[in-house]
Amino acid sequence: MDQNYLIGIDCGSTMVKAAIFDATGKEYAAAGRKIDHVYLHAGWTENNMDSLWMAVCQVLKEVVEKSQIDPATVAAVTCTGHGNGLYLVAKDDKPARNGIISSDARARKYIEEWTERNVLDKILPKTMQSLWAAQPNALLRWLIDNELETMKNTKYLFMVKDFIRYRLTGEAYMELTDMSATSLINVGTGDYDDEVLSTWGLSDWKHILPPIKRSADICGKITADAAKLTGLHQGTPVAGGMFDIDACGLAVGMTDESRFCMVAGTWGNNQFISSKPIIDRDVFMTSCYSIDGYYLVLEGSATSASNLEWFVTQFFESDKELLKLKGMTKSIYEHCSELVSLTDATDTGITFVPFLYGNPVDLDAKACLFGLDGRHSRSQVMRAVFEGVVFGHRWHTERLFRFINKPSTIRLTGGAVNSDVWAQMFADILQIPIEIPAGTELGCFGASICGAVAAGLYKSYAEACEKMVRVARSFKPDPKLAEIYNKKYNRYKKLLDTLAPVWHELKPDANK
Repeated sequence: MDQNYLIGIDCGSTMVKAAIFDATGKEYAAAGRKIDHVYLHAGWTENNMDSLWMAVCQVLKEVVEKSQIDPATVAAVTCTGHGNGLYLVAKDDKPARNGIISSDARARKYIEEWTERNVLDKILPKTMQSLWAAQPNALLRWLIDNELETMKNTKYLFMVKDFIRYRLTGEAYMELTDMSATSLINVGTGDYDDEVLSTWGLSDWKHILPPIKRSADICGKITADAAKLTGLHQGTPVAGGMFDIDACGLAVGMTDESRFCMVAGTWGNNQFISSKPIIDRDVFMTSCYSIDGYYLVLEGSATSASNLEWFVTQFFESDKELLKLKGMTKSIYEHCSELVSLTDATDTGITFVPFLYGNPVDLDAKACLFGLDGRHSRSQVMRAVFEGVVFGHRWHTERLFRFINKPSTIRLTGGAVNSDVWAQMFADILQIPIEIPAGTELGCFGASICGAVAAGLYKSYAEACEKMVRVARSFKPDPKLAEIYNKKYNRYKKLLDTLAPVWHELKPDANK
C-alpha cells in the first residue's frame, strides 16, 4: 500500500488546525478549532494544555474522517506552531500549569532590567535576537520568582508543537527552529550553551530542556493511546516539525536567498533566509531555518491582521447578524473588504496605528485612530485599519532591506490574503508585486512539506517545494499610488515619534 499522504498540524495562538495533503501538495481535508485564552491577570495570556491537546485530537479525527483516507497510508505527521511562550509538563506527565502564549507580557520587568544592564550587547553574538517578554528565558525567570513549586515539579519545558508531538509519541524532544528563537541556545552552534543559560540565571534548570532535533528528523511514532484519540494509525512516523514562521517559509517555496515571505496573520512577520547569520541589534531575530545551512532573518510584531479581528469583534457584530438575517453567505471579513473597496487611497487622512496587541517601537506604545472628524464614514475608518496594518509591515521590511536587495516579488500568506482588496493594497503600499500561494492552510501545508522530506518522499526541501508549491494569484502595484502612499506612510512614522511622550504617560504606574 502506497504511503503518500501527509498530515500537517498547526497550533496557532488562537486556532488549532490540521490538514491532509498528498505528495503533489493537493489538499484533501482540513479542520480547525478555536483555542480559548485564559486571562487570569492583566498582561497574562494562557491556555489550558489539556484542552489544547483535545482540540488537536478532534481536528485530527475530523480530517481523517472527512478525507476518507486510510490512516495507514499516511507517511508522516508533522506539527508546527507559534513560537515562544512555554508549555511545562510535570513529573507525572500532566501539565504543570497552563500554557503561556507568545503575546504574554507578565515578564516585562525582566526585559527592562536586562536592557538597563545592556545584557544584549554581550550575549547577542550567540542568541542573535531581541529580548521580549514572552520568550521562555524571561518567563522562566518569572516562574522561578513567582511559582517556584511549579518549577520544582517540572519535568520538561516544551514549545507548543513539541508538547503536541510529545503527546502523540511519548518521546520528549525540542526542535531547532523553535529553540533558536527562544534566547535559550547558541544559534550559531544550534545547541544549548552554558553561558547563555547563565546570563538569564537559568543554569540550574538545564535538566528540564529536552534534546534538540532537526525539523525533518523522525522523533517518534504515534502511540496506541494517541491513535485511539486521533484516528491516526499506530506507528505512523512523526517528524520534528518547525516554528510556524519556518512552515510559512516552506509553504511559499522559500528554499534559497531569492525569495521573500510575508505573513499577515496574528503576527506580522517579514522574512528571508540567508546562508550567513545577520547579527544586529536592529534586527528582531535571526534563527535557524529548517534547511541545513540557512538562517531565517525576521522582522515582525503583533501588528497585523489580528487588529482587524479586534475591530470587527468590537464594532461589527450587528453587521454579522444582518448578514445572517439576509441569508447572505459572505463572511464579515468579505463585508469589510467591500466597505474598503468603496473608498480609494486619496479618500481619507485617517491614520491607524496597529498596536492593539504589541508593537516594535516602544514598550508603552498603544494603538490609535488619528485624524478622525465628523465627515468620516465606517468605510473610511476600515480603510485606515487596512492601511495601518500594511504600514506596520512596511516599517519592518525597510529594516530588512538594509541587508538584502529589494525583492522582485513578495509571497504573502496569512488572513489578509483572503481579501483581494487588501492584497492589492500590500502591492501598492510596498510597490512590489505580491504573489499568493495556492492553498488555505499554509501552516499545515508547510509542516507537510517537512513531513514529505522526513518520510523520504523527496530528497530535499528544494525538490519537495518544486513539486508541491504553486502560486494561485498575483497583484501588481499601481505606480500612480506610490507617492500618495509614501506621504501616508511618512505621516504614520511621524505619528510614532510624536506619540512617544503620551504613551509613557499611559504606563500602568504612571499616575500612581
